[in-house]
Amino acid sequence: MKKSVFDIIRRPIITEKTNYLSSNLNQYVFEVDTKATKTAIKDAVEKVFDVKVDRVNVMIVPAKQARNMRNRRMRTRTNAYKKAIVTLAEGERIPIFEGVE
Repeated sequence: MKKSVFDIIRRPIITEKTNYLSSNLNQYVFEVDTKATKTAIKDAVEKVFDVKVDRVNVMIVPAKQARNMRNRRMRTRTNAYKKAIVTLAEGERIPIFEGVE
């Protein structure tokens, strides 16, 4: 079964660091499907946002554990996910990220 582009790109990751990347280096960060390849991510971003992608870097963010401060024995855990940093061609922008700064 072929995945749609919205199954590959889960959500944008918006932090102070990603705002810097998007404004100064023309790079955008997305949480993507763990089984997605670089070419699938590139095709999905180009199709959804109508831009030209130069490069895609991917990394797997590991799960993290923390203790609940009210009940010290209770442990919480975040899930692991795959993150993609997409570099766009010169002059290309994704307008939904522009109003975030």
